[in-house]
Amino acid sequence: MTTATTMNSKLYHIFLLVAVLSFCACSGKTVFSEYQPLPREGWHADSALCFDFAAPDTISPYDVIISIRHTQQYPYQNMWLFISGNRTAVTGHLSSRDTIEFFLADDRGRWLGNGYGNLREMPVLYMHNHIFRSTDTLSLCIEQAMRENTLRGISDVGVKIVKSE
Repeated sequence: MTTATTMNSKLYHIFLLVAVLSFCACSGKTVFSEYQPLPREGWHADSALCFDFAAPDTISPYDVIISIRHTQQYPYQNMWLFISGNRTAVTGHLSSRDTIEFFLADDRGRWLGNGYGNLREMPVLYMHNHIFRSTDTLSLCIEQAMRENTLRGISDVGVKIVKSE
């Protein structure tokens, strides 16, 4: 085999792998996905990230997932978040506020979630098998609830709505 043929064969296999992974990733179950970047200097305690989305339907169950992208410079093992907003279609109330805690690292300091290098991503299941009460537009706002005015090491926060399995 010539060098050009070997190179073309490798490129073909790389293209095929990317195509298969892309096909598998697009399963059609995700109905909403959005990430918002945070400033390099950190996530300020008074800075809420709001995500607006239309509830997909009132019949099927859905999972609401919050994803945190962080660097290895994040100084803690866990994280606390305040989650609030206009959730009439979700709970029937005019608004609500939840506090959730989740872990980004295990007891030995090893990062959980996905990623490589300096950037990690941790998905957190916020609601499971949830059936929306109406198809109104919802607003879900997320604030960091740590004891620091400016929390360093968080690069992005995302919300994903996926049809439950």
